[in-house]
Amino acid sequence: MPLTAVLTGLGAYLPPRRVSNEELADRFDTTDEWITSRTGIRSRRWADPGTSTGDLAVEAGHRALKSAGVDPGPGAVDLVVLATTTPDHLCPATAPDVAARLGLAGAAAFDISAVCSGFVYALETAANAIGAGRAQTALVIGAETYSTILNPADRTTSVIFGDGAGAVVLTAGDADLPGALHGFELGSDGTQKDVICIPAGGSRQRAALTEPAPGDEYFAMEGRKVFLSAVQRMSESSASLLDRIGWPVESLGHLVGHQANVRILRAVAEQLGIPAERAVVNLDQVGNTSAASIPIALADAAASLTVGERVLLTAFGGGLTWGSAALTWPDVVPA
Repeated sequence: MPLTAVLTGLGAYLPPRRVSNEELADRFDTTDEWITSRTGIRSRRWADPGTSTGDLAVEAGHRALKSAGVDPGPGAVDLVVLATTTPDHLCPATAPDVAARLGLAGAAAFDISAVCSGFVYALETAANAIGAGRAQTALVIGAETYSTILNPADRTTSVIFGDGAGAVVLTAGDADLPGALHGFELGSDGTQKDVICIPAGGSRQRAALTEPAPGDEYFAMEGRKVFLSAVQRMSESSASLLDRIGWPVESLGHLVGHQANVRILRAVAEQLGIPAERAVVNLDQVGNTSAASIPIALADAAASLTVGERVLLTAFGGGLTWGSAALTWPDVVPA
């Protein structure tokens, strides 16, 4: 019987600094009501100066390993996959350093860059390695410090994004176990790569042999296009996956979507026919944490999820990229 990836550990970490809407309203000449009505966000966490994505990833990874009962050490984990848009360096990848700091000497480790869809992409990558027999245990982390790439003059992005990290441990097991991952659906549309991007800093800009325009070193997105595409792609991806694995929508326990905007989450739930109360929402307190948002939301919602219930994950991000995953909820306690 083919091996199945089973979620056996869960952890999340948020930096201590809470940034309220009131604080940003003073900076950007706006109001708490304006921010909340358009995004659903009331506060977010930003890392203190000197704290990197890798630092947050180590904290979340440590907590996920503790939740799974895995003692860090050589051979304890075979694979570490880190999803992030904000790596510690352009080169090398951040994951090997995270693995070393966690005491996971010798584990294969690499980063995945799919922006807000990154955790779902990383989850499938690790699940495939387990299914192929190339890994027994994998640590999958989503971690971001978006506060380091936000344009301090751009109100539309600065009020949306937060910093944080979430992680899960996957272990080889049987498909009928609680926590088993039952399928994935991924997609992309590179013709719309400019809708969400950081224009400067990569080889495209450097190869042009010109100085970047002011502000091009910061994250930028076209909000309306993102909203419409996110609803469409997350809904279509979710419906396609559910149809392929034979899960009726009414059999779902909860929908855990990428925490970008409360209106997006409500629209996706409505299009799928999922009651609004079954769509997990925690962005009001943490903002959009990009690749970290789904594991942070899972850790936040764990106490209200039932062992064995069917859970649907779905995300949309720059690239453009999107993806969905289906699992039965495990008997885990987030650390």
